[in-house]
Amino acid sequence: MNGNVQTWISLGLLVVMVLVFYFLFIRPQSKKDKAIAKMRNDLQVGDNVTTTGGIVGRIVSIKEDTVVLETGADRTKIKLLKIAIASNETIHDE
Repeated sequence: MNGNVQTWISLGLLVVMVLVFYFLFIRPQSKKDKAIAKMRNDLQVGDNVTTTGGIVGRIVSIKEDTVVLETGADRTKIKLLKIAIASNETIHDE
């Protein structure tokens, strides 16, 4: 009988540890991933963005999976994948 109680306690502790891990790590990361995906889907021509590599520029063209950025004073254009966009500094009124 005593061994059966210890088994249930061990199983209960394992379930609690899994739940804590989920709420502390998995759930916040999935929320962050959804927010980043929404930001990338809402990009518009004229937005000022920063890439994961640190390139800062203005979007001049958007296709399905790519964007063209205009950077620097000489207006150099760079074609990048949308997944390379880390942040959008432009604020849109909704």
